[in-house]
Amino acid sequence: MLSGLREWFWQERLWFPEGLGWADLEDRDGRIYAKASDLWVALPIALVFLVVRQIFERMVATPLASLLGVKETVRLKAPHNPTLESYYCNVTKNPKQSSVESLCKQTGCSERQLQRWFRRRRNQDRPSLLKKFREASWRFTFYLLAFIAGLAALIDKPWLYDLKEMWEGFPVLTLLDSQYWYYMIELGFYGSLLFSVASDVKRKDFKEQIVHHVATILLISFSWCVNYIRAGTLIMLVHDSSDYLLESAKMFNYAGWRNTCNYIFILFAAIFIVTRLIIFPFRIMYCTWIYPVTVYPPFFGYYFFNGLLLVLQCLHIFWAVLIIRIAVRFLTNNEKVDDERSDKDETDESEEEEEEKKEMKKNGPVQNGHAVHNNNHRKTE
Repeated sequence: MLSGLREWFWQERLWFPEGLGWADLEDRDGRIYAKASDLWVALPIALVFLVVRQIFERMVATPLASLLGVKETVRLKAPHNPTLESYYCNVTKNPKQSSVESLCKQTGCSERQLQRWFRRRRNQDRPSLLKKFREASWRFTFYLLAFIAGLAALIDKPWLYDLKEMWEGFPVLTLLDSQYWYYMIELGFYGSLLFSVASDVKRKDFKEQIVHHVATILLISFSWCVNYIRAGTLIMLVHDSSDYLLESAKMFNYAGWRNTCNYIFILFAAIFIVTRLIIFPFRIMYCTWIYPVTVYPPFFGYYFFNGLLLVLQCLHIFWAVLIIRIAVRFLTNNEKVDDERSDKDETDESEEEEEEKKEMKKNGPVQNGHAVHNNNHRKTE
């Protein structure tokens, strides 16, 4: 049954235009072509990335954080309480008012003490500023190096300037060494991100990030198997062209360099919109969706490849809305740039308690709703 499923999955009519097949991609006359078995190389590369990342974060990112002045906020720990801990872990991290009253009776705590306990406990689960900085530093380093390497590999290739050239001679396209390593390293990196997703900083777009990683891995793997390599290298280059700017903006944000963060973010927003909302859909997707049908009739692989590109484009639009919202808020109200996807630490006091403190600072101590005046004047001789 397994062999039959494998035979059905790799049948030529699914992955190639009519009249072409796997035999056309067999090595001969010194010409080497991409093979599905090559993709196994990405697995050890992904494991190497996980090890290198740990070393990088300890040996490079941590000293860099200290150099840039990344400062941790002091977080007060929630006192040990088995009843509240069980409720927090097994029921919800944000109890409703009815649950608060019930928990107050069980624990003997006041409502204010209970709410403070949950605020402190939620803060304990949030990633530290140093953890965020180290993660951003690692991604910044990879995306920057990947963009430089990808640009160097494509700078002299005709399909970088005339996108229709990506289909010239398809599918009999000889594999270049630069294409091989560009593909394997990118695939290994995204594989490592998928392996480390459980321990990485979780943001509000966590599910979208998982979809993005899976779609990217499928896209890279599929384009390799059926020799869509020229299109694949262009897609990877477009994505790497702005990602390193976002990660560098995060680094400066965590370090408290507000102005630097703001200006880098605006530059990132501009490049993201141009590359992901203009070049990607209207140039690259045009040459993978519209142009190929003028060369050969559509087949399953054609629809599958472009379907994955559509998934990526939907994610681009989703993130573009968040980016534009942040950029507009900064440009119109001069507010600082903050990552809307990240949870922020809660203060130790509730909003009502903070208001009370502000009033006390403004009017002095308050007793029974009235200001208390100090009548203990110093006696003078």
